[in-house]
Formats: sequence, C-alpha cells, structure tokens
Amino acid sequence: MKKYKIIDTWISTILISIFALIYLVSLDFGYVITGYFIVGSWQLISMIVHAWNHWFTAKGSARIYYHWFVGVCLISIPISFEVLLYMAPFMAAYYTWICYEEVYIKMKRPLSILK
Repeated sequence: MKKYKIIDTWISTILISIFALIYLVSLDFGYVITGYFIVGSWQLISMIVHAWNHWFTAKGSARIYYHWFVGVCLISIPISFEVLLYMAPFMAAYYTWICYEEVYIKMKRPLSILK
C-alpha cells in the first residue's frame, strides 16, 4: 500500500506541474483542458483504488468527504460545467495534498495511533 501511495502522490504532483508549465509556456487553453482530463482521470482511478481497498476511507476521513464531493460534482456537470472548470485545479491540488498527508504524515505515525 505504501509504495502505491507514494507513486500515486508523485504522479499527481508531476502531472499537475507538467500541465501548469506547458500552459504557462504556450498560453494555449487547449492544454488546460487536456490536463484536466489527464490529471482528473489519474485521480479518479486513484480514488477507485483507494475505495476498493478501503485505504483511508473510514467514516469522517478527508478522503471519504472528497469522494462524496467528487460524486456530487460528476452528477452536476451538465448544470455547472463552467464552475467546475474553475474548481478543478483546486480540487486536484487538494486531492494531491490528501495523498501527501496520508503518505508522509499519517503513515509515519506508530500503528497504535492509526485507527
């Protein structure tokens, strides 16, 4: 689990950084949309893997709240597509922070503290 979570965190960070740099160099909004789909797809797969394996998805955890929030966002795409375009970078950064926190903060604690 730990190896997967480290790889997942770094892939999210690298993908976000690459697409941000590509956009800043080219100023082509097409790269932003491409980045949204690639980063979002990666993070959606990661969310499914975490939910399937019950990793950090306990009731009341940040990850489970984020899963519910993404579910609501997916349902509301037809209604609020433009709002989601502006929210997506913040959502991606927050998801990456959740992954980082789980790997580098929560998993560093003694097992007696984790529940």
